[in-house]
Amino acid sequence: MLLSEIARTSAQVAAEPGRKAKVNALAGALRSAEPEEAPVVVAYLSGELPQRQIGVGYAALRDLPPAASEPSLTVAEVHAAFGEIGAVSGPGSVARRRELLHAVFARATRAEQEFLVRLLSGDLRQGALDGVMTDAVATAAGAPLAEVRRAVMLRGALGPVAA
Repeated sequence: MLLSEIARTSAQVAAEPGRKAKVNALAGALRSAEPEEAPVVVAYLSGELPQRQIGVGYAALRDLPPAASEPSLTVAEVHAAFGEIGAVSGPGSVARRRELLHAVFARATRAEQEFLVRLLSGDLRQGALDGVMTDAVATAAGAPLAEVRRAVMLRGALGPVAA
């Protein structure tokens, strides 16, 4: 799944005032995701990183490379890159994280860059809280909401249930 689909869905959800429209937009994105991508898509559209923290702060997000003209970046590539960035430690780690981050951002379109900056800075405010996302997972799967809620309770997280 291309990251551009996630960025577009995020913008659509942010622009929608109604809960049902948000749920339908999110469910559409979840239906497009491969099962192995679903936990990452749920996390990103909920404004969270599966890795929690990757050691990237506001300073690293200030000086970004020019945006790509065409979308080519996939959710899986971004997830893998963020995992690699988060694993960097030791002497020279700040420079290495910045280098890896710039490689991701150089492949991202303007809309994708804006989405990633908001995601990494914890500023992805679009109204897709847990309740809305749970409804979207149920809608995408065609499953009763009560069953999805129970599965989330038993699994402890929504991402694995979405897969």
